[in-house]
Order: sequence, then C-alpha cells, then structure tokens
Amino acid sequence: MSIESTTQTPVQRRTTVSADDGVSLAVREYGPTDAPMTIVFLHGHCLSAESWILVRDELMRQYTDARIVSYDHRGHGDSDVAPAATYTLEQLGRDLHAVLDAIAPTDPVVLVGHSMGGMTALTYARRYPHEIGTRIVGIGLIATAASGLADAGFGRLLRAPVLSWVQEAVRRAPTSMEQVKRLGCKVFAPVIRGAEFGDRKVSTHVLELAIAMHDETPIVTMTSFLDSFTTYDESETLPALSAIPTLVLCGSADLMTPPTHSVAIAAQVEDADFVCVDGAGHSVILEQPTAVADAIARLVTRIRGSETAESANLVLTA
Repeated sequence: MSIESTTQTPVQRRTTVSADDGVSLAVREYGPTDAPMTIVFLHGHCLSAESWILVRDELMRQYTDARIVSYDHRGHGDSDVAPAATYTLEQLGRDLHAVLDAIAPTDPVVLVGHSMGGMTALTYARRYPHEIGTRIVGIGLIATAASGLADAGFGRLLRAPVLSWVQEAVRRAPTSMEQVKRLGCKVFAPVIRGAEFGDRKVSTHVLELAIAMHDETPIVTMTSFLDSFTTYDESETLPALSAIPTLVLCGSADLMTPPTHSVAIAAQVEDADFVCVDGAGHSVILEQPTAVADAIARLVTRIRGSETAESANLVLTA
C-alpha cells in the first residue's frame, strides 16, 4: 500500500544493507549523493519507511540539496524477517550503525526518529557516544519517549496480563496466530485508527496507509518488540544530546506516547527545540507533515548555523 505524493516523486535509489547478523535491510535514498549532510528517517513500530513520505516531500521542497535516507527496520516493510530474539532496541541500534556505515560513512548525519525510531536513535546515542557531535550533528525525537513507556497512555497495556498471553501464543504457534491476525485486520482497523489518530478526522489516504502498514507487519514482529519496550530506559542518555542541536516534537493528543514523555526529554536537553503540534496524535508525521517538516528544517538551519560559527571560531583562533 502506498500513498501518492502531491508533487512529482523525488528520484529514489534503492539498496540493501546487511546487518551484523546478516539480516537484509531495505534502504531508500533521495537527493544528491554529495549533499553536505544526510538526514536519516527512522520509522515507528508496525510502520515502515513509507510513513515518512509526506514529511520527506515537504522537506525536499524546502531543501533542494537535501539527501534523505529512510529504511525499514528488521521485520518491517521490505526488510527481512529475523529471529524473534533479535527484535530488540539494542539490535535496532546496531542495525542503524550498519546502515550509516554503508550509506554515510563520512558524512555528517542528522537522525530523525518517530516513536520506536526515536528510541532507536537514543539507543544508538548510548551505544556510540563518541559519535555525538562528530558523525551525528543533530537529532529529532518525534512522538517518542526516553523511559517509562508502561507508565502512561496506551503504554500501560504493556503490563496487561492478556498481552503476555498473546505473546506466549505467538511463540508457540506463530503461523496460526498470523492467520488469526490477518482474519482480524478489518475488526482491529478501528482500534488502530483510535490509537494513531484518536477521533480526529484524517484523510482517507493517510488512514489507509497507516492501516496497511500495520496489516503488513507480521505478528511475530509486533509482539516480540514489546519486551524491549517494557524495559526500555535511555533517560541517562539525554544530557549528552545537549552537545548537538536537538528537536523534540509531539502531538498534543497523542494517546500512545503522551506529551509528558516529550516534555521530560526536552527538560533534560539544553536548548532543545520543543514543539507540541496542537490536536495531532501519535501519527503526527502523517497528520501534520508540514508542521513536522518545518520543525526539521529549523533543526537543519540550527546545525548549519552552528557549523558556520564553529568554522569562524577556528579561523579567528588560527
């Protein structure tokens, strides 16, 4: 399922990158290969790189020289399925490292992650702290959290006994549970809509895209990441982000990762650009792509400004 852009689709280059355990990750590149920096989009749980299409198009209208990279996490979209035991945020951090080594080995990189993608970016920052301020020159954390996912919003369901029962059923009979999931897709469509968009009116195309990405995600992928979410805590990683321009963005009506998560992140990062999009839900990148693209554009402007200032200082002290 894809959603058509309102403008001419940017030229796309497709490639695959092998993760450290051999899993093949589907990567898409847009824009000039010699761009001054690379913006890497990281999608959320049960979504795919396709979720960034509207933000991508809007951003490329503002920055014609932008190089944008997006890829499907393991078990999502066009990337390979993988052993259930590897569906963890730690592995996603290593996957991101493999992608960056392959497509941007020397370029300055801006990481922009939505939901699980933001958690992946924070996990990466902890695993590779020497790259913050060197290789990683900026970061955008959108509709995500640094810890306490099970303490607020729909995240409380992570502690529900029925969820443990479903996980065990999937472990024991993945094929049968996948069939049950596919039979129940239409039944659960309203649940997905409510979780992602609440009761707000969204375009038919956007709603179809969100539901299609959820429907196409295998149930093993869906359930196996949940344990990692329950124990996830990168709150101690946040102060390190003060070294680079940081964007923290959320929707005021997000039921999955309520705005309190974003407020907590912004409070621990010096000079973070905090944006709360009024009325938007968890799928803010689909609901309000222009607002998200504008915020990312400000992030890029800050990065370029800081790089210019740093160059000027080097000249003055030479």
